[in-house]
Amino acid sequence: MSNLKIKICGLKHNEDIEYVNSVDIDYVGFVFVEKSSRFITAIKAKELKNKLSPTIKAVGVFVDKPIEYIVELANNNIIDMIQLHGNENEKYILDLKKITDKSIIKAFQVNSSEDLIKAEKSSADYILLDGGSGGSGICIDWSIIYELDRPFFLAGGLNADNVARAVSIVNPYAVDVSSGVEVDSKKDLDEIKKFVIAARR
Repeated sequence: MSNLKIKICGLKHNEDIEYVNSVDIDYVGFVFVEKSSRFITAIKAKELKNKLSPTIKAVGVFVDKPIEYIVELANNNIIDMIQLHGNENEKYILDLKKITDKSIIKAFQVNSSEDLIKAEKSSADYILLDGGSGGSGICIDWSIIYELDRPFFLAGGLNADNVARAVSIVNPYAVDVSSGVEVDSKKDLDEIKKFVIAARR
């Protein structure tokens, strides 16, 4: 049995929760970024979290938000982990760590080995390697990802057709998918099932 972790990001609807509860995944993402088509409010996120299987961790996705906003969601247990997808620097991450015990994922856009070196040095608990800005669906050039000495999430353009190859090349701690399990911009149960099976092949 594969130890690979799976994160499905951008959940918005009650049926999305029903879908993920029915498959073997580890994380879901709630996007608190107003400009995103997958944005949800704290009220909606709390409603969805209450329906989420306790075995699945809810990750809050943020872009350059005030720390107080994130901490309120964390302290109210609307989210179990924090994912930073903006220009948050080391000071921001360390300040956040001082006032919350939630694990932090810092996302990096990786286009070169220099980007990877920068990501590897982050003080976040996990790093997420993406091919573009969050939710862009742009694949990383997997060949530039060398063996990292820390657990990382692989994102960017993953779907049921390419995830097995990505995992075999990159060997990530977790894979992160959003648009790759959607049909007509909505999460699709069949696509989710196909992705999970392919990822753990």
